[in-house]
Amino acid sequence: MPDLNLLLALDVLIEEGSVVGAARRMNLSAPAMSRTLGRIREAVGDPVLVRSGRGLAPTPRALQLREQVREVIEQAHLVFNAGREVDMLTLERTFSIRANDVFVGTYGGRMRELFQSQAPRAVLRFVPEGDGDDDAMQQGRIDLHISTAGKHGADTKVQNLFSTSFFGAAREDHPLFADEITVQRFVAYDHIAVSRRGRAHGPIDDYLTTQGLQRRVAQIMPTFHSAIFAAADSDLILPQMPSVMLGRLERLGVPLRLFELPIPVSTAVVVQAWHPRLDSDLAHRWLRRSIKALCDAQSGLA
Repeated sequence: MPDLNLLLALDVLIEEGSVVGAARRMNLSAPAMSRTLGRIREAVGDPVLVRSGRGLAPTPRALQLREQVREVIEQAHLVFNAGREVDMLTLERTFSIRANDVFVGTYGGRMRELFQSQAPRAVLRFVPEGDGDDDAMQQGRIDLHISTAGKHGADTKVQNLFSTSFFGAAREDHPLFADEITVQRFVAYDHIAVSRRGRAHGPIDDYLTTQGLQRRVAQIMPTFHSAIFAAADSDLILPQMPSVMLGRLERLGVPLRLFELPIPVSTAVVVQAWHPRLDSDLAHRWLRRSIKALCDAQSGLA
């Protein structure tokens, strides 16, 4: 029977994408972690991690196993914490979550219902994303950071929540819809850019440059919700509407018409990240499991 410690090592290796980084996380030497990776490969019957640039990239089999591994690790934690359960119905605690308006707008109401039924004396506090990264998690000012996948500290715990594709959006009677939406017609109208840092250019512009094209960003908005209402009330085009928001737009009756983008746009992966000191905190684990379940349920309805 394989050593269950291999599951923990596999999880860390996939997260780090580096034998050296995983060794540091698990307080092992690099050679010891390399031998552990060899044992994992033998047990799984798959390379698991392959060389990619300066790091290691997980194979499709490794990505398939990751969520199962996480569940087993969670169950193991529950076994060792048996008898120390937290009573969420009487818990008085404030959970501070840093998230953008896409997540808050999509899941905020459902999370309120969840807290009301399962943790009625706890408080849910959403904190807006700032202009840059800081050490808020390390200092304990936030409990959870929900954002698109990106760089996190070596010790930060990360779990995928969902992925979202993007559509274009413009007011219902916009002249863009008078004919086929080609990339040339797409760039002929002024655009809205969404950036909390105030940036006008991004991957869309990089692609257009390769095609010898350029768009004009006439307005830069800090949040998607502000951009949505600006597009609905102007002749501006919003080129990146997250698909996860579409149901909410329909319920609100926002007069926007969506269209397939005539350019390639990558899907965004949204994750929740937390400091390792909270990994075994029972109330925090309830919060993480609840958020993950909400996102899984929403994905199942999509």
